[in-house]
Amino acid sequence: MYKRLQQFKGLGSESCFLWGPRQSGKSTLLKTLFPNSPYYDLLLSDEFERLNRRPSFLREELLANHPVVPVIIDEVQKIPQLLDEIQWLIVNKKIQFILCGSSARKLKRGSGNLLGGRALRYELFPLVSPEIPEFDISRALNHGLLPRHYQAVHPELLGRSYVGDYLKEEIAAEALTRNVPAFARFLEAASFCNGEVVNFTNIARECGVSAPTVKEYFQILVDTLLARFVPAFQKKPKRRVIQAPKFYLFDVGIANTLLKRGTISAGGEIFGRAFEQFIFQEIIAHSHYSGLEYPVSYWRTASGFEVDFILGDRNVALEVKGIPEVHSQHLRSMSAFREEYKPKKAIIVSLDARSRDVGGMIIMPWKAFLNDLWTGSIIT
Repeated sequence: MYKRLQQFKGLGSESCFLWGPRQSGKSTLLKTLFPNSPYYDLLLSDEFERLNRRPSFLREELLANHPVVPVIIDEVQKIPQLLDEIQWLIVNKKIQFILCGSSARKLKRGSGNLLGGRALRYELFPLVSPEIPEFDISRALNHGLLPRHYQAVHPELLGRSYVGDYLKEEIAAEALTRNVPAFARFLEAASFCNGEVVNFTNIARECGVSAPTVKEYFQILVDTLLARFVPAFQKKPKRRVIQAPKFYLFDVGIANTLLKRGTISAGGEIFGRAFEQFIFQEIIAHSHYSGLEYPVSYWRTASGFEVDFILGDRNVALEVKGIPEVHSQHLRSMSAFREEYKPKKAIIVSLDARSRDVGGMIIMPWKAFLNDLWTGSIIT
């Protein structure tokens, strides 16, 4: 059992949504934190059929039974009409809900009302390093950080199942896209953009669909929390900068499956890419779990300088190097960024054995960086 960092601090008597990718551990977390709460699981066919046929059953049952709160509705996006009943119960009967799901997209497309701002928003990510006893980075990069996948003996089987059964089939079943073959081709093409700037026109050509369709497919991945875009940092640039966003899948293990990477070992480009994505996952989760919600962007110039991540508004510039020893030639992009923007901190995360200060740029072993990140020393 993992002790998750998402603990609903500050929830009080408010209702909330808990969003997160499939298999990130939402149901386990809620059952652990609220073992006595009424639990409606819409993945169960009989529960789904009953409430889909007559959403008012939810109101009638809760009014009759005076439930322990919060009332938990799992996979709430499957029945958008339930939100009207839930809103009435919140407003008129002060019943508290936790509404759990993998995407608000179907609620929006099905005219679900998302409770008009009456519910707080929480998000659960794949596992992060402080949640895992005796954290093993090699295991994280090879297995991914979905709970079942991280601890699995054969994570490649779970990865293929996730891609085949959920990414391709279930997204189509949810009516997010009906062209499953085209979406499958898009997934393969999009995986090669992982950690890269996206060129929608090139991907559209590879998939045999229009550029607007490709943009819609990318938005499906974002809305279902399976990926996210990282915007370009554009604060008064002196140099000509790349403005298109970078794209990251939500989990390094799923990226491995889509890219057919095989075993990832230290050294080489594949390790470096997986290592960068792992650090990105930690940053994004920390931004939310810490309550700071700081923006994350990247910086790349037309001449080839690049800083992987800018945390906050010039507060922390961060480069990720999956190499055992950082040298001066690895610091050119960070030096250029510091010259132009003067960030409060300039950090290079690497496999170095010890931290070093090189002209105001701090080279940090990944373990030291993660410790400082999660104890609040990086973002201040």
